[in-house]
Amino acid sequence: MKITKIVPWLVKADRGYWGEYLFVEVRTDEGISGWGEITTTTKPANRAVAGILRQLNDLIVGDDPLRIEQIWHKIFRSFTYMGSRGAASHVVSGIDIALWDIAGKVRGVPIYELLGGAVRDEVLIYTHPDQSKFTSKKDIVAEIERILASGHTAIKFDPFPAYELRSSEPHGYLQGYLSKKGEREAAELTELIRRTAGPEIEILIDAHGRFDVPTAVRLCRSLEEAGQIDWFEEPVPVESYHALRQVRERVSTAISVGERLHTRWEVVPILENELADFLMPDVTWTGGISELKKIATLAEAYYVPISPHDASGPINVTAGAHVMMTVPNFYRIETSDCDLSHYDKLIETPIDNSAGSIHLTRAPGLGVTMNLDYLVDNILDGFGDPEAS
Repeated sequence: MKITKIVPWLVKADRGYWGEYLFVEVRTDEGISGWGEITTTTKPANRAVAGILRQLNDLIVGDDPLRIEQIWHKIFRSFTYMGSRGAASHVVSGIDIALWDIAGKVRGVPIYELLGGAVRDEVLIYTHPDQSKFTSKKDIVAEIERILASGHTAIKFDPFPAYELRSSEPHGYLQGYLSKKGEREAAELTELIRRTAGPEIEILIDAHGRFDVPTAVRLCRSLEEAGQIDWFEEPVPVESYHALRQVRERVSTAISVGERLHTRWEVVPILENELADFLMPDVTWTGGISELKKIATLAEAYYVPISPHDASGPINVTAGAHVMMTVPNFYRIETSDCDLSHYDKLIETPIDNSAGSIHLTRAPGLGVTMNLDYLVDNILDGFGDPEAS
C-alpha cells in the first residue's frame, strides 16, 4: 500500500470559535482514505498550516501508510530547523491521526484495539456552557440546567470579563492584570454556577493563560472561596515555567496545563518539576495519536492524569477518545457542548455522547465517515477537492 495524495480540507463552520475546520485526508492506492484534523486557530494560521499540509505531498507520497512511526519522524524532523513546535507538530498531528485511521480500516478494527485494547467501556467527558447566553442570572441558570439535564458531571468555563483586556484578542495576553471589579464579577458568576450545579458537579476554570503571577494567584484564591473550584487551567502564559511554579505553590486548587504543549519533550519539564496536577494535551496539536499515547504513558509514571483538550471538530474528540480508551491514568476528555449535533452535517453517523460519556463504536479506524458533499460545498480558499465524491 502506498500514499497517493494528501488533501487539506479547510471548510466553513457555523459553530466553533474561528468559524472554520481544518481536516486532512490521506489517500492510498488501494482506495482507502484516512482522515485527520488540526484544531483551527487564527485564519492566517489555518491557511499557513493547510499550505504546509499540501507541501507534504512532496515528502510522503509513495510511502507505506502503515509505517506510522517512521512517517511521524520523517515529517517532524523535516521541520525542526524552523522549530519543532507549533505548525510542525500540527501537521504531524493531522497526518498521524489519518494514518491510524487507515491502519484500523486495513485491519478491520477500531484504533483503540491497535493501541493495546480498551481499559474502559466509555470515555467520561466534561463540557462547556454557551456563555453567549449569559445575559442574565436567569439565563445562566437555564444554561447550566441544560447541561445537567444531559447527564454531564463536570463543567468548564471562563468567568473573567473581557472588557478590561489590553489585547485585541479576547483570550490574548498583554498586561496580565484584572481589576478588583473584574475579580468580583468572576467570583459572582462562579458562585452562581456552583450554587446551580450543586456540590457533586466538578467546576473547572479556564484562565486561557492571560494573567501575570500576582493576578493569577489572587483570582484563583477568590474563586476557591466563591465556587469551590476543582481546577484552574493555564493561569499564566505557557512560555514561563517559573511563573507557573509560583502560582502552583501559592494556590490550593489543582493546576491543569498542556493544550499548548507540543510533543513529549515539552511535557517532560512539567512532570519533572511537578508543575501540574492534570495534563491536557490536544491530539491535533501535540503530535497526533502516537504522541498522545506516549505522553499519557510518561504521565502515568508520575501518577498524573490525562484530560485531552478538544475545541474543534468531530475527529478531534474521536481521536482523543480512542487513545483514552486505552489509558489507565485518565480523567475526562473535553467537548465543546453537551449537544454535539452540530457535527452531524460533517459526518455520516452522529457521535454518541449520551449521559456525559463518549461511546465509541466498533467500526474500523476512527469510526468516522466524513460527509464529502458537505465538505465540497463549504471549501474555503481552494483547500479541498471539489471533485471528491
